[in-house]
Amino acid sequence: MENRKDTDCKAGQDRVPIRVAVITSSDAGYAGEREDLSGPAIREIVEAAGDRVVSMTLLPDERAMLAQRMAAIADVGVADLILTTGGTGLSPRDVTPEATLEIGERLVPGIPEAMRAYSMRITGRAMLSRASSVTRKQTLIINLPGSPKAVRECL
Repeated sequence: MENRKDTDCKAGQDRVPIRVAVITSSDAGYAGEREDLSGPAIREIVEAAGDRVVSMTLLPDERAMLAQRMAAIADVGVADLILTTGGTGLSPRDVTPEATLEIGERLVPGIPEAMRAYSMRITGRAMLSRASSVTRKQTLIINLPGSPKAVRECL
């Protein structure tokens, strides 16, 4: 076995930007009753990291619509990463994790576990998050909370 160092990529040099799709789940936002602040917060963070937002979608808290949009993005390879925001709480309309699990091929439980563990330092309500993370094809999908503050903390 040959012993060699990987010198192709040093400290982020020549890093290919990640293509990110953002999906906001909000009945009020979709109806035009509330401005979506979490989706733009995600865009800001993604772009500051040197990555590229390829899609921004605002949908109602409808499981079928959310699942269909996530699957469509992943199936055609539009994005390497889908970040959802909203719909991870305990309200009957909070269905983002169910939509995510419905279309996911493999679970990635460590990501939401890490987000909850970190968020527990800030608020005990973090344990109520039902966020999930999966892969579909070559796309990673991560559910984030619905508030801009929580989005910033989790990202």
